[in-house]
Amino acid sequence: MSSSLNQSLTEAQQELYDWLSDYISANQHSPSIRQMMQAMGLRSPAPIQSRLRHLQEKGWIKWQEGQARTLQLIGEAVAQGIPVLGAVAAGGLVETFDDVQETLDLNSVLQKKGVFALTVNGDSMIDSYIADGDTVLMEPVHEPSRIRNGTVVSALVAGSGTTLKYFFREGPMVRLEAANPLYEPIEIDAEKVQIQGKLLAVWRKA
Repeated sequence: MSSSLNQSLTEAQQELYDWLSDYISANQHSPSIRQMMQAMGLRSPAPIQSRLRHLQEKGWIKWQEGQARTLQLIGEAVAQGIPVLGAVAAGGLVETFDDVQETLDLNSVLQKKGVFALTVNGDSMIDSYIADGDTVLMEPVHEPSRIRNGTVVSALVAGSGTTLKYFFREGPMVRLEAANPLYEPIEIDAEKVQIQGKLLAVWRKA
């Protein structure tokens, strides 16, 4: 990856950072100092601790010295950007997204795991200041039963496609409601709706 983000890294610092990136991506947690020593071929923790301090000072990681497995990467998330996974209808329903087409480069990227972006098609959410062509940042929903009524979600309706709407659960049914009086609510059996994400932010290009 590029080392132009924040301050540049020395070869030793870049080597450790790249290894940390691969390790955290594969294991979903940070390694111990001992594991870093073994990976870098070092017999003392001092060089590792020095490199970690420099990585933190340069804005590439967050780390609490002396506390196990508190390390978090900053640089990689910002450099790679948020994946734009496709389009979502703010009108009727459209086919769901498939392959990642591009990334949304935000310096103030939200540090939430799995955040993705969708391009809005249509004006059904215009009264909530979400317009055609906007990009919405979405947080994955792992427990749909805990979604609060009135949350803006990206919903996949079986056999139809995806839509961006306000979510309301009414017994065995789900109501997907627009923010535009020209659009009728979509009422459907809850079992036929998959909530893909909930709204975090709206990004509008100038």
